[in-house]
Amino acid sequence: MYRSVTLAAAALMTLAAVVPAQAADEEPVAGEGLFLTVSGSENTWMRGVMLKCAPEPGGPHPAAADACAALTKAGGDLDKLPADPHPCTKKFDPVTVEATGSWQQRSMSWQKTYANACALDAATGAVFRF
Repeated sequence: MYRSVTLAAAALMTLAAVVPAQAADEEPVAGEGLFLTVSGSENTWMRGVMLKCAPEPGGPHPAAADACAALTKAGGDLDKLPADPHPCTKKFDPVTVEATGSWQQRSMSWQKTYANACALDAATGAVFRF
């Protein structure tokens, strides 16, 4: 029993020494990054993803490079994202998007509602395409 406790304590000490080093490697530089969310009408569903643009595009966003390029082109202003115009139905099924965090060391908090997911995609391109 004493040997088991000693081995368990040694294993925890080893793990404690390894975990902080790994976690430090995964943190965004100076907290840089935007948490993006998309939610359906009356919050019936929601999804979100982290977008990191510094020091280079990354994070779990599936189109990080394109999204960061669009943000750069818009000067970080989500109301000025380059559009990706394409035909959409007129069906009203609102989606609300939010972006919170920081971009180029500026704090951001932004929210907007679009008539439907297609209208969102046409207006924001790669940024909310996840």
